[in-house]
Formats: sequence, structure tokens, C-alpha cells
Amino acid sequence: MSDQPRSERTLKVLLYSDDRSTRDQVRLALGRRVASDLPEIEVFDTATGPAAVKAVESGAFDVLVLDGEAVPFGGMGLSRQLKEELDDCPPVLLLVARVADAWLATWSKADAVEPYPVDPIRLPRTLAELARHRLGLSPVAN
Repeated sequence: MSDQPRSERTLKVLLYSDDRSTRDQVRLALGRRVASDLPEIEVFDTATGPAAVKAVESGAFDVLVLDGEAVPFGGMGLSRQLKEELDDCPPVLLLVARVADAWLATWSKADAVEPYPVDPIRLPRTLAELARHRLGLSPVAN
């Protein structure tokens, strides 16, 4: 995606949630690097749907983390809108409060779903998988 060497590049993540504590939990779980084979991450917060749309349209992000429970503009609807309107939409990781809502991710066209509250082991692992795919890197053997 970029001609910049991996060591000089950062992995840019857009985090959308209207809830500051959700944003704080996601930032804490992701830390500075989600995997040793990926560059350090830089997380950009947005608290409103329109701000998230504007940020994504800038084309500066590698992965989007959207809060499916955000109000009044939910992450599920935002995911669907971005996937339908942008030719090269970054992968979307959708946070859902109820496992039963995971089926809605199919409608939202999200690339991955993680439950909320945030799991500090699973969330970085899932984000790393999406980032590798976006950056055209091979998955790491387990």
C-alpha cells in the first residue's frame, strides 16, 4: 500500500466510538504494536459518525475499528456505508456488545467482529490479521 519502508511507516488505525471508556479500552488493548512483524500503530479517535466518515475519506487509514453500539450513528451502519461508498475501504473490525449481534456484521460488511468488553489478547490478534491482509503481508505461522 505504501512505498515507505516498514521501519519508517506506522500502521494507522481509525477508532470510532462515542464512548470515551470504549476508546480508552481499545487503545490500551492495542498498545503500541499489535504484532512483531507489523509496524507500530498510531490510533486516531473519532467520537461522531460524520467525523469518522470524513477521516476515512482522507484515505489515510489501514484498519478501522468501529463501535457497533455507538449512538446515534452506530458502527454497523457506518461500516455498511463506507463499504458501499468507497472503492478501497480499509478493513473494518466491528465491536459488538452481544455475541448474538455478530450476525449483523454480515449485513454491515465488516471484515471481522470482536465482542465488547474488549479482550486484550484477541483484539490485537484480529487487528493484526486485518492489517497484514491490507498491507499484502503473509500471515505469520503459529
